Amino acid sequence: MNSKVLTVREATLGVLRSFGVDRVFGNPGSTELAFLGDWPDDIDYVLGLQEGCVVGMADGYAQATGRPSFVNLHSAAGLGHALGNLFTAFRNKTPMVVTSGQQARSLLQMRPYLFAEDAAQFPKPYVKWSAEPARPQDVPAAIAQAFLVAMQHPRGPTFVSVPSDDWARPAGAPPVRRIATEFAPDSAAIVRLGAAIAAARRPVFVVGPDIDRSGCVAAMVAVAEQARAAVWASPMSSRSSFPELHPQFAGFLPAAPGGLAHALRGADLIVVIGASVFTFHVEGQCELLDDGTPVWQITDDPTEAASAAVGDTIISTLPKALVALQAALPETAERQAPAARALPAVPAAQNPIPPAYALGRLSALMPPDAIVVEEAPSHRPAIQQFMPRPGADSFYTMASGGLGYSLPASVGVALARPGRRIVALIGDGSAMYCVQAIWTAAQRGLPITFVIMNNSGYGAMRAFSQLMQAHCPPGIDLPGLDFVALAKGMGCVGQRITDAGDVDRILSQALTSRGPALVEIVVDDATTDLFSHPR
Repeated sequence: MNSKVLTVREATLGVLRSFGVDRVFGNPGSTELAFLGDWPDDIDYVLGLQEGCVVGMADGYAQATGRPSFVNLHSAAGLGHALGNLFTAFRNKTPMVVTSGQQARSLLQMRPYLFAEDAAQFPKPYVKWSAEPARPQDVPAAIAQAFLVAMQHPRGPTFVSVPSDDWARPAGAPPVRRIATEFAPDSAAIVRLGAAIAAARRPVFVVGPDIDRSGCVAAMVAVAEQARAAVWASPMSSRSSFPELHPQFAGFLPAAPGGLAHALRGADLIVVIGASVFTFHVEGQCELLDDGTPVWQITDDPTEAASAAVGDTIISTLPKALVALQAALPETAERQAPAARALPAVPAAQNPIPPAYALGRLSALMPPDAIVVEEAPSHRPAIQQFMPRPGADSFYTMASGGLGYSLPASVGVALARPGRRIVALIGDGSAMYCVQAIWTAAQRGLPITFVIMNNSGYGAMRAFSQLMQAHCPPGIDLPGLDFVALAKGMGCVGQRITDAGDVDRILSQALTSRGPALVEIVVDDATTDLFSHPR
C-alpha cells in the first residue's frame, strides 16, 4: 500500500491521470488558484470564456471520447452560470466530474465573499451525486468517487465542492479502483422479446440516442436487418443511432402524441431501444398507448424504465442487450423487408434562400466523415430531410431543449476528433447563448465550420406561437445581429451569404479552412411546422 504523504492537489492530479483525464475544462477564479498554480504539462487546460461554454465543451468532449471529462469552475457564481449546460449534460447522460471552488474553511462560519452556501445542494437534481468533503484529506477520494459514479449507467455529471485552502493540505493517494459497469439483460425476457419479434407481422424498432452513445450502431443495424423491421428515430433524439440512408430507416418520430401514433400506425409490435417511451413536447392523444399495441423497451436507465407509460422493459446496457437479442432472434426470411422511404428533392436555388436549399448544399459539400453538431431547432425537420447522417459518431445535439450547448460542444468534439471536419450548425438565436466558444476554437486553430442559419429570430417560438394560438408574442424577433463581426472580433474568419448563388463557393471555402471559419446564411424566415407527421 502506498503510504506516501502528498498534498491534496498532488493526490487529485493522480486521480485525474488514473481515470485517463488528459484535459481540464475551466474558467479560473481566485478560489481555484491553489489547484491551478504550476499546472502540469501532461494535462491540457482548455479555457472557456464563460462557464456555460466550459461545460458545453466538456460535454462534447466526453460524448465524443466516451471517457469522463473534468470541469473546474469558480465558486457558486461560476457554477450558476454553468447550470443550463449542466442540465443538458444530465439529460445527455454525459459522464462528467465538475468541481468548483469554495472559500477557505477558516472563513466559512463568517459567510465570506465568494462563499458558496450549501454548495453540494446547488446543482441538484441535475447531478447524480455531489459532495463537499468534511476534511481536506477526503477531497481526492471524493473526486475518485465522483468519477466512478459518473461512469455508472445511466451515466451523468457529478459534483465536488473544494475549499480553497484544501489543496495544500496533506493527503494520501486513494486506491485505484475499477468497476465493471456493463450489465446483461434477463435471459428469459430476451427470449420472450425475440419470440415476439419473430411472431409479429409488422414489427418496428424505435432507436434512441443511447445506441450511439454506447457504440452500438453496427449491432443495431445487424438486429434490424435480421428482423427485417422498419426503424424509426425516437422523438428529439440527440444522436444518429441508425444510418439514415439505410433502406430500413423509416424516418423521425415527432414529439407530438398524435403525430407519433400516426407514424407508427399499422405496427403490431414496437420495440424501443435506448430511449424513453416516449418523449413528447406538446400535448395530445397518443392512441397507441391505449389501443393495446405491444410495446417493449430496452434501456440502461431504471428511471426511464419506470416512467414508461406502457409495455415491458428489459434493463441492460445496450452492448450486452443487442448481442443477446440478435442471438435470440430466429430467422425471419419469410417477412418482407419494409419499403424504403422516399426522400424529397432539394428545393431549387432562390432568394430569399430557403433553409432546405442551404442545408442540402451543405450536406453535399461536407466531407463524408464530417461530424455535425447541431442546434437549429426551427430547422430540425429540414435537417432530417436534407442532411441524412450515416449513423455512428456523425451527429450531436442537446437532449434537454436548453439552448447554448452545441456551439461550445463543437469545440469539445473537435478536440476529441483531431483530423475530422466539425460542422457546427447553429440557429441565430442559439448562437448568442455561448458565442464566446468561438474564441477557444480560434485560439486552438480547430477545424470547425460554424454555419449560422439566420432567420432573424427564434424560429421555433414562431412555430409554437402558431401552434398555441398566441398572437404576436414579444421577444421573438432578433434584428441587427452581425455574426461575421462577432466572429472576427474573436479571431475567426467569417462571411455572410444573402444570395443563393454564393452558397457553394463560400461554404466550400469554409469547409476546407485550416482553422475555424464562420458562415452566416440569411435564410427565409417562414415558419416551420415542427410537429407534423414526417411523411
